[in-house]
Amino acid sequence: MSTDHASTGRNPAGHGPADHASAGPAGFTRRALLGTAGAGLLVGAGAGVAGAVAYDRPDRSGRAAAGPGGALGAARMPFRGEHQAGITDPPQARVQLAAFDLAEGVGRDGLRTLLQRWTKAADRLTAGEPSEEFDNQVALDAGPCSLTVTVGFGATLFDKAGLADRRPPGLAPLPAFPGDALDPARGDGDLFVQIGADDALVAVHALRVLQRLAAGTAALRWQSAGFARTPGAAAQPVTGRNLMGQIDGTNNPRPDEDGFAAKVFCAAGGDQPAWLAGGSYLVFRRIRMLLDNWEALPVDRQERVIGRRKSDGAPLGAPAGAGERSPVDLTAQGPDGTLAIPADAHIRVAAPAANGGAAMLRRGFSYHDGLLPDGSPDAGLLFLAFQNDPGKGFTPVQRKLSRGDGLSRFLRHEASGLYALPPGAPPGGYLGQQLLEG
Repeated sequence: MSTDHASTGRNPAGHGPADHASAGPAGFTRRALLGTAGAGLLVGAGAGVAGAVAYDRPDRSGRAAAGPGGALGAARMPFRGEHQAGITDPPQARVQLAAFDLAEGVGRDGLRTLLQRWTKAADRLTAGEPSEEFDNQVALDAGPCSLTVTVGFGATLFDKAGLADRRPPGLAPLPAFPGDALDPARGDGDLFVQIGADDALVAVHALRVLQRLAAGTAALRWQSAGFARTPGAAAQPVTGRNLMGQIDGTNNPRPDEDGFAAKVFCAAGGDQPAWLAGGSYLVFRRIRMLLDNWEALPVDRQERVIGRRKSDGAPLGAPAGAGERSPVDLTAQGPDGTLAIPADAHIRVAAPAANGGAAMLRRGFSYHDGLLPDGSPDAGLLFLAFQNDPGKGFTPVQRKLSRGDGLSRFLRHEASGLYALPPGAPPGGYLGQQLLEG
């Protein structure tokens, strides 16, 4: 879970707008990272997060909010920029994830046309404007609601579009991990889309527009819906909880840390192609939580599996009054002389120090899709992890967690995907232009 992955934000106090024009370390635009915490549970981890921090979502255009929607509905996330939106932005209350497969014979020109159409539609929808085509008016009376549209390319797209020589090495297939029970029909795909919004209708509407624009060019392969805490639901900014009831997202990489951008975004050079500079790699995992088994454990056993107190997120062994961001002391002992944080506790196994410093930016959402045939909940985490190299981020961490993390007994990895996310759409251009015309 890595409850050990910190939440951060553009406005830690949760009051008032941030400095929209300023840039963070390493030159990337500050995209309000309050709650890149929602990301939490480790991935690869281990599990799940639904947590997001409570925060305001100001209109980052710098203008007074106008048009339909209240204060929450009027919040706008710029679509264009150095990086795609939806990576370092706070997790919204709702997400729609989907993957598409290209139709036979579409080729490079057909892919270009599709990406141009998607870019034009996303540019309008994220501004709170109707799309010019296939607008079913479902979101007609809503504002932008912090809508973001993020697009990625699967490994199979490059052969189908005649771009095999431009496929980045980082899209090499992920290895099989112990305990995986993956359904190919619910993972992978040529094109991946992440649509986030603080209103479910706005997110569903945007996906429907993109799906109709793709008709004849790409068909929907799979779709999943998720949720996180709604902004303002908590009285003060706090890290959210996942479906296991754990505070989740305490130690995500922070934008004010040295090397943050290098952990998340790609730079040209080495084996990284020039077209991917400013982009990122995304690992998606659908991780079902065995909630009936988990909830049968007494709270003190749950805490030992994670390595943190459930009430306040403080690491086990920390003094009374400590909080979730108190330093983790892996040498701390209990009254009986045993380790306060067990040897197989999630936060011990997932610690960067135990994984060669491997890091990724987690931005996960919970899901609950009813009951399975045996009556158990079909619920858990839609895990999303952004990084500049999956081979140095997700893969080594997940390999270790799958073999030594006590939390893995309560998780099932049921779907997986790996995608290369191009940089943001240039002014007047379209998503993927660097790949197709570079």
